[in-house]
Amino acid sequence: MHDIRIIRDNPAAFDAALSRRGMSPVSSKILAIDEARRAKILAAETAQAEANKAAKEVGAAKARGDEEEFQRLRTLMADKKAEIAALNEEAKAEDAKLNDLLMGIPNLPDESIPDGEDEDDNVEIHRWGEPRTFDFQPVEHYEVPAIRPGMDFETAAKLSGSRFVLLSGAVARLHRALAQFMLDVHVEEHGLTETITPVLVREDMMYGTGQLPKFGEDSYQTTNGWWLIPTAEVTLTNIVNGMTIEENYLPRRYVAHTQCFRSEAGSAGRDTSGMLRQHQFEKVEMVSITRPEDSAAEHDRMTQQAQTILEKLGLPYRTVVLCTGDLGAGMRKTHDIEVWLPGQNAYREISSVSIAGDYQARRMNARYKPAEGGKPQFVHTLNGSGLAVGRTLIAVIENGQQADGSVDLPEVLHPYLRGGTRITAEGQLV
Repeated sequence: MHDIRIIRDNPAAFDAALSRRGMSPVSSKILAIDEARRAKILAAETAQAEANKAAKEVGAAKARGDEEEFQRLRTLMADKKAEIAALNEEAKAEDAKLNDLLMGIPNLPDESIPDGEDEDDNVEIHRWGEPRTFDFQPVEHYEVPAIRPGMDFETAAKLSGSRFVLLSGAVARLHRALAQFMLDVHVEEHGLTETITPVLVREDMMYGTGQLPKFGEDSYQTTNGWWLIPTAEVTLTNIVNGMTIEENYLPRRYVAHTQCFRSEAGSAGRDTSGMLRQHQFEKVEMVSITRPEDSAAEHDRMTQQAQTILEKLGLPYRTVVLCTGDLGAGMRKTHDIEVWLPGQNAYREISSVSIAGDYQARRMNARYKPAEGGKPQFVHTLNGSGLAVGRTLIAVIENGQQADGSVDLPEVLHPYLRGGTRITAEGQLV
């Protein structure tokens, strides 16, 4: 959500920033509603002042026996009361209209990010590791013989429909080991606070982080009004919803491993094979709450934390900064980390690490009190995958596949697998 004062002060700059996202100017519409709202408020205040004046004079009129003036003032007071009520309702309606409009406008892109139309215009800023050279033709994860016994799409489709998977045996254990490994690194090495959160949230929590009102079709809602979280960004960020916290409480750095749910609206025909794009999946999510002046450094820190997971797993990756045309609506700046998948012969996204600035904080009314005193300020919020567990599973399988159909597993995972080092072509962990 945007600060109306900034739009009033420099509407041209606001429109120019949104034009980088390909949006038409909206400041004139915003300011027209704002002006109407303020006019109603001023009129109500003027009417209230007149009513207050009449209230003071009515007693004097009665005391001096001026019945005509007494009745006139009583009528005036009644009329003003009705006028004030009507004006307040009109101002409330204009305020709701303004709030709805501001809620639907995306965040302003950071000045440092590149202009562009789509993912082809993203800019690579870092690369790690060399893709492995195979002496055979690598295949996608679901085609690796070692994995077939433990990755069942047919039964999942019977149970739930398309874009679900049933994992079992060695594959299920590897998936669990990856999540535990990620949590341990983030907690023990990166100093994040492990958190277990609900996966069902109230509607206002989805508004707080920007999934609503515009992107409701991307998520699932229950019949009693709860929403299934698309990621733990929703729950972790909303921890500070409605709060004014002390500055020394910042930064807050959370990590959570949760089930996540997405309808994948608009992705028909994309990644329909395998488990790259699912309705239900697991992620280890990182969220930071910071002071505004610390958020840029925190963004770099979180990016490095996600990259560290891939480096420990020995998975080649590259990091790109998203251009304006590929930037998420609620974010100011995003680093996408893309892991190498030899089965696809391509880098694919495995983590997005983003700065929302004060965009979410304004929606949540989340502030902090400066230590030196003064007016409370809005916090900055950041979020990032650390990592998407299913996609990391895919990367481990594809990069570790062997000519005989087995899969060699990263050394850092061996302790989490009771010493297991590979999955045989028959699907056994040994």
